[in-house]
Amino acid sequence: MDLSNLTPAKGSVKTRKRIGRGQGSGRGGTSTKGHKGAQSRTGYSRKIGFEGGQMPIQRRLPKGGFKNHNRVEYIAVNLRKLQELSDKYNWSEISPEILHKQSLIGKTDKVKVLANGELKKGLKVTAHAFSEAAKTAIEAAGGSVETI
Repeated sequence: MDLSNLTPAKGSVKTRKRIGRGQGSGRGGTSTKGHKGAQSRTGYSRKIGFEGGQMPIQRRLPKGGFKNHNRVEYIAVNLRKLQELSDKYNWSEISPEILHKQSLIGKTDKVKVLANGELKKGLKVTAHAFSEAAKTAIEAAGGSVETI
């Protein structure tokens, strides 16, 4: 036995349809594309969501949900982060302006201080909002809280 005697298993290889090779092939004329219409033309590609002219499902179903235009979006800053910043830069006061200068928040971002982590030294913290736990933790460490 050698490589020239090897053949694929019976039924594992199919011959492909040779479309558009004349009437004698049995697949000439319209070349299995039917008569007329977009799908018979060259360059046709169906748009995503096209359902043959039927109203597509994404247009049949109603829009869901609700967008509150008055929502106030806050950037969360944890006590752990405040402690890291005060250690790194030796700060005793932290405000949104200082955080913006360090490129930690955007110019118009609002800051909310959350109580994740521990504060070891007293800081004067100025922010737009505080969680109750964060407020008590800052005051317990000997710091002060100022809401903008």
